[in-house]
Amino acid sequence: MASTHAAIRHATRQDVPTILGLIQELADYEKASSSVKATVESLTRTLSHADPSDPSNPDKFSKGYAKTLLVTDPDGTVAGMALYFYNYSTWTGVPGIYLEDLFVKEAYRKKGYGVLLLKQLAKEVLKVDGKRLEWSCLDWNEPSLQFYQSEKIGASKKQEWVGLRVEGDKLKKLAES
Repeated sequence: MASTHAAIRHATRQDVPTILGLIQELADYEKASSSVKATVESLTRTLSHADPSDPSNPDKFSKGYAKTLLVTDPDGTVAGMALYFYNYSTWTGVPGIYLEDLFVKEAYRKKGYGVLLLKQLAKEVLKVDGKRLEWSCLDWNEPSLQFYQSEKIGASKKQEWVGLRVEGDKLKKLAES
């Protein structure tokens, strides 16, 4: 019998092609399709996957650098994801979570699935006695910014901080200097 509610679960190794599809859809939305270099192989190797072989231990994961929560519509379709990893705050002295990507397929938006994913991430932060759930949003993505700053989510926009990144040849040069 099909459920009448959306379900949230951690992704398994078998979900990697679905995750890659969601990453590509997100890149399409952000008008950056050609920037996706991830492959099924690289995601399989670098993501931490839930181990469904031991239902008594829901905290059993493979080695990896990031986890993925999937939200499934009552029809059984994976409707969206939250890909995240743990970070650490020296100021609070405790861990937190950095949300790398939150994405809900267009056909499943306005059903509360983004809220469900963020609620589950908040629970994951509290599970490790963390203090922060953080993420970035493109400055032109007004619908997402409004959603994140709504009363339902309660995020505040950081004004004093500027994102910085070293990548590509400059990363290699820095490492070799």
